[in-house]
Amino acid sequence: MLNIVILAAGMGKRMKSNLPKVLHEIAGRPMLSHLLDAAGDLQPDTVTVVVGHGADRVKAAFERQAGLKFALQQPQLGTGHAVMQALPYLKSGSTDDDVTLILYGDVPLVQPETLKRLLQARGQGLAILTETLSDPTGYGRIVRDAQGKVRAIVEHKDATEAERQIKEVNTGMMAAPTEALKRWLANLKNENAQGEYYLTDVIGMAVHQGMSVSTAQPGAAYETLGVNSRPQQAELERKWQAELARRQLEAGVTLADPARFDQRGLLDCGQDVFIDVGCVFEGVVRLGDGVRVGPHCVLRDVTVAARTRIEAYSHLHGAEVGEAAQVGPYARLRPGAKLANRSHVGNFVEIKNTTLGEDSKANHLAYVGDADVGARVNIGAGTITCNYDGVNKHRTVIGDDAFIGSDTQLVAPVKVGRGATLGAGTTLTHDAPEDQLTISRTRQTTVAGWQRPVKKTS
Repeated sequence: MLNIVILAAGMGKRMKSNLPKVLHEIAGRPMLSHLLDAAGDLQPDTVTVVVGHGADRVKAAFERQAGLKFALQQPQLGTGHAVMQALPYLKSGSTDDDVTLILYGDVPLVQPETLKRLLQARGQGLAILTETLSDPTGYGRIVRDAQGKVRAIVEHKDATEAERQIKEVNTGMMAAPTEALKRWLANLKNENAQGEYYLTDVIGMAVHQGMSVSTAQPGAAYETLGVNSRPQQAELERKWQAELARRQLEAGVTLADPARFDQRGLLDCGQDVFIDVGCVFEGVVRLGDGVRVGPHCVLRDVTVAARTRIEAYSHLHGAEVGEAAQVGPYARLRPGAKLANRSHVGNFVEIKNTTLGEDSKANHLAYVGDADVGARVNIGAGTITCNYDGVNKHRTVIGDDAFIGSDTQLVAPVKVGRGATLGAGTTLTHDAPEDQLTISRTRQTTVAGWQRPVKKTS
């Protein structure tokens, strides 16, 4: 059986925030969320999160995750004490095949492949994840004997001068036989500089009992970086974005500048996709073959079909865009916007909860909301669907091949027939018949001799 325990009780004073530390985000998601995903890839029998500071908020953030258990650490007396709180939730039999994997909520980016290596390195004993650092200050040192076997972990503040010269450090993550871990935890002492129960002391107990202690190392340095402050959070964000950019490049995506790219969710790209600088991708975004995204666009929960161009400074949220369409620059697609093949949405056009048919265009300064627009429709500049009466939303229906003149207001609910033309400046309050011109405007009048008012002088 595989148990996973995630220690997430810390206050995070250096974050200077009321938000529990593990709820602070990397790449648009709480740090704890990253770890839970990595844990899920291992298909564990149990996952327990040890909470403390802000426990209710942490629980609320993940209460819908099936099978997740929470253990409260109060007061917080060290890492060993934290794992003790999870003991009631650990499953085990009578063999050393039952293992508990211990992770840290503020070290969010350890990858499933690294955790699998750690479990494999364990054999029938205990395994710890270590890393070799040029500057190991602040980390617990891995002390080995003359044969290279791990003998103990010594915390930096308790280490001798000779031990502080050791470059191999403890990351805190370990895989231990569950039944043995329970015994070791019961024998922990707090006779150290901090008066805390150190989880690392179980290493010495394992060695004393003749159990093998193995090590594994991460695949990348960012996997063991912790977050204790805003600068560390920002540093890890950029490292992770660089990794995500590298993965997109390896998959064949062209990034104009990998250093100016932000992926905050799933970004699935087809072949020959081009992404310009300063773009942000949130939620689930899927880009088809040959899609081009211009500079400084924001796409959130969007599907874009092949050969479509998203021009600069466009914002798309909850939208679907068909093939060979064009969006922007400076366009906004809101939830429910569905653009068919070869449709155009131009600068300063907002589309919401609307279907725009094939080859239809709204190229300038328009708002189209709660509408069904047919194929080959032209929507002129300044057009507005007046869809909200102050209480309820109403729909506008525009048939195929209609022409909507500039500065038109369509007061929903209203229907424009197939092939109809609305003259510029029309305020449409009744249905417009098919294949006819509908217009509403006052007759143009010139007032002879009229003069503008002038400012009075004192």
